[in-house]
Amino acid sequence: MKYDFDTPVNRFGTYSAKWDGSAARYKPGFIPLFVADMDLKCAPQIIKALHRTADHEIFGYTMPPQEYFDAVIRWFDTHYGWKIEKDWILPSAGTCSGINKVIEAFSNIGDGVIITRPVYGHFTGMIEGDTHRKAVDCHLHLDENNVWRMDFDEIEKACSDSHNRIFLLCSPHNPVGRVWEPWELQKIVEITKRHNVLLIVDEIHCDLIRKGGKFTSIGTMTDDYSNIVVAGGLGKTFNIAGLACSNLIIPNKFLRERYRQAGGGGGMTPFGVSAVISAYTECDDWVEELNEYLDGNVELAMNFFAEKMPWVKISYPQGTYCLWIDFSASGLDGDEIHRRIYDEANVILQDGKVHDPVYGACCQRMCVPCARSVLKEALERIAAQFTDIK
Repeated sequence: MKYDFDTPVNRFGTYSAKWDGSAARYKPGFIPLFVADMDLKCAPQIIKALHRTADHEIFGYTMPPQEYFDAVIRWFDTHYGWKIEKDWILPSAGTCSGINKVIEAFSNIGDGVIITRPVYGHFTGMIEGDTHRKAVDCHLHLDENNVWRMDFDEIEKACSDSHNRIFLLCSPHNPVGRVWEPWELQKIVEITKRHNVLLIVDEIHCDLIRKGGKFTSIGTMTDDYSNIVVAGGLGKTFNIAGLACSNLIIPNKFLRERYRQAGGGGGMTPFGVSAVISAYTECDDWVEELNEYLDGNVELAMNFFAEKMPWVKISYPQGTYCLWIDFSASGLDGDEIHRRIYDEANVILQDGKVHDPVYGACCQRMCVPCARSVLKEALERIAAQFTDIK
């Protein structure tokens, strides 16, 4: 490979929420695989761009130049065939903060926001904690081929309830890794339009697609954007979440203005602007090699569990770098599963109930974007704590 993803990086002492933030809670030598935050160096092109920005020596209030918008437009057109326009792009300090503002702008306290659990746990936090709405779950289910599917009858029923004003879709889906097929996205567009429900689609993982897969942006599924908001950014793809550089794509003028009136948009830093321009104009080959490396990590983990812990149930992730791991066949309860992994193996995953409070107690989310040697060590540690399970 042209780029080095194999050398472990020491992140202690770098203000890392994942590493420094965990040091007081866990034993020395812990391996954290719980945050969707890569332990892989950023693209060198981005690092050089940030050095150039630092050399300016002044970091005042920031506005994105035309070059910024050109870079975003190029990326969406080149990679997803969606020709977006400058006016549609609303920079945001973060994807979640942008979604929060959309929820506040287009619903009232107590209204329902439809989600599909198991789903990124912060969705529930945004809905019930940050904006004081109600999370309405239309649960995913596994089909006969071990593929996670949406229940469109349940979604239709939920959308028909006038108290449910918004559908928040994760695409690709975190944590189960589904990359929705065009026909699935088309059905969601049709259902939400039929019931006048705002459709927010979080596409933050859209560039992280496993080998042979193809991501379809919701923006290519319709020409009628009267109820569609797309949220995304560079934090996951380029490992620059700390630079607070995300975008909402809102093609409809009425939706854009209402979002702005609710206080949405802004919050860019000069470093975030530089990173976006570099990432979206210079780093296509870096993303290609990153996905190849992540493919190898996912295969390693899937093969390891199949050989060493065949009773574990995992559906192959078509996108993201997350694994949704079901330990329920162990016969152990969620607390004991947690104890063995976190306390004994000293590996930090994320408890499934964060993403699925009803059915997720015996599940764990594992994020695998780290040096392969570190992942191997974590897997061996976990397996050693379950040798009594056959």
